[in-house]
Amino acid sequence: VQLMESGGGLVQPGGSLRLSCAASGFTFSSRAMSWYRQAPGKERERVSIISNTGDITNYADSVKGRFTISRDNDKNLVYLQMNSLQSEDTAVYYCVAHGVRTYWGQGTQVTVSS
Repeated sequence: VQLMESGGGLVQPGGSLRLSCAASGFTFSSRAMSWYRQAPGKERERVSIISNTGDITNYADSVKGRFTISRDNDKNLVYLQMNSLQSEDTAVYYCVAHGVRTYWGQGTQVTVSS
C-alpha cells in the first residue's frame, strides 16, 4: 500500500494550493479517503473526508467554505483544493485511506506565510 502526497509548499496568506494523493496497492474505489493535518505543537486533526463514491463529504469547521475534497476513482487520486489560506493552515497534511486497516501517507508540508 502506498499513499503519495504532493502539492504542498509555501504560499502567501490568501493564496491557494491543491494537494494530491496518489494511491496504490489496494482497491481505491472501496475506501473512504481523508486529509488530516498536524501543526507544530498541536494534535493531528481531520480536515476533510470523502466517501468511497465521492458523493458524501465532510469538513472541519475551520476549513468549511475554503477547502474542497474530491477524488478520481479512475486514476486512484484524491485531492484537497485549499483556497483563502491562512497562517493557521500551516501544517503537515496527510492523506489517509480508511478501512479495516487504516493507511497513512508520509505527509506534505504546507506553509502559509508572507
